[in-house]
Amino acid sequence: MPTDPADSLRAAAGTPGAQSAPLSTIGAAPGRGEGALAGLRVVDAASLFAGPLAATLLADHGADVLKVEHPSGDALRGLGWSKAGASLWWEVVNRNKRGITLKLSDARGAQVLKRLLLDADVLVESFRPGTLERWGLDPAELIGANPRLVVLRTSGFGQTGPYARRPGFGTLAEAMSGFAHVNGYADGPPTLPPFALADGLAGVTGAFGVLSALWNRQHSGRGQVVDLAIYEPLYWVLGAQTTLYDQLGEVQGRSGNRAPFTAPRNTYRTKDEIWLALSGSSQSTAERALRAVGRGDLGAAAWFSSHAGRLAHADELDAAIGGFIAQRSAAEVVKVFEEHEAAITPVLDAHGIAEDPQYRARQMIARVAHPLLGEVAMQNVVPRLEATPGRIARRAPNLGEHNREVLLGELALDEHDLEALAVAGVVAHRAAAPGADA
Repeated sequence: MPTDPADSLRAAAGTPGAQSAPLSTIGAAPGRGEGALAGLRVVDAASLFAGPLAATLLADHGADVLKVEHPSGDALRGLGWSKAGASLWWEVVNRNKRGITLKLSDARGAQVLKRLLLDADVLVESFRPGTLERWGLDPAELIGANPRLVVLRTSGFGQTGPYARRPGFGTLAEAMSGFAHVNGYADGPPTLPPFALADGLAGVTGAFGVLSALWNRQHSGRGQVVDLAIYEPLYWVLGAQTTLYDQLGEVQGRSGNRAPFTAPRNTYRTKDEIWLALSGSSQSTAERALRAVGRGDLGAAAWFSSHAGRLAHADELDAAIGGFIAQRSAAEVVKVFEEHEAAITPVLDAHGIAEDPQYRARQMIARVAHPLLGEVAMQNVVPRLEATPGRIARRAPNLGEHNREVLLGELALDEHDLEALAVAGVVAHRAAAPGADA
């Protein structure tokens, strides 16, 4: 049976798993008023991934984020894996948020949202362009009522252009951005990622856009709209493809695990059937990798001194490195490469990550208390701020969990008002049981 990559890496580092630092355990206390963004009020009316992830990044660093869902529940509550009626994706994407329900297509629900936004710093939304305007929630009017409001609008194709009103999802973004075209092997089809890559990157970019707009507000005194098309951040990080086509007329194709701009770079299988990933993208790291596998003669060849030369001899380099690795265990290979200060690592899966000493030392996996699931492991906060670190202060909200706290306690609606909204279907009639799907 193959050895787990994390076990091999620990063995190479001389770090037994039992002595690794424990996973970070997080309670369910609100914890408001802490973090770099403490005092920032965010209304997250977006659904699924990109917009909500942007709001989560803000919440992780102390922003008070209010999740607004349709009374029937966000689509994410019923998507993907679940346990005991609780959506696992929901728990990750919407941690650190309070939750209420509002039917925004109803004028009464739209009016409640307007009242919430009078005291908010940020609105995050992901409706198809034109939808908010149709509901009487035109961002220009919202900013007119609260000139300091920043509105993050996430959509498949942005607010302008011939595709603006098309339905758009991360899958389409991964295809349209150029990513799928270069992902995979030369003799295989374009390959889509098995996770929400475009949405995740758009979430990070959206949070950056919000903070940029808030910084500008410090000087101008006025908020603005951040128009985020989901395909654009992924297109932006794909490197020099557009410039390559413009200047040399070349279209980058699929090259598997090899890089089209340098060598060696690949994955290699060990004697104990573990895959290792290696990069030699700089001259010095490439030379150290060849010395590690006992082929310093290749590193001394004239052609080895340039990226073009190494690319032309990629097959020879892979044969030398792959042959060395195939005859040894992962632990042996990692140890040798560490001794030569060459870059290599096991290809980790979720189990390997959970056991990896580097992840444990940096407490990159947090455990969040949950009423049905006990403790839920998930990614911890990124990035790490030294003076004002972020944290996971609360689990994701149940459907309508904070209706009364927000609508009665903060907007000063009375019980009669809330009951009337519930009867009309503008809010969920009562908070859902912990972890229940809508």
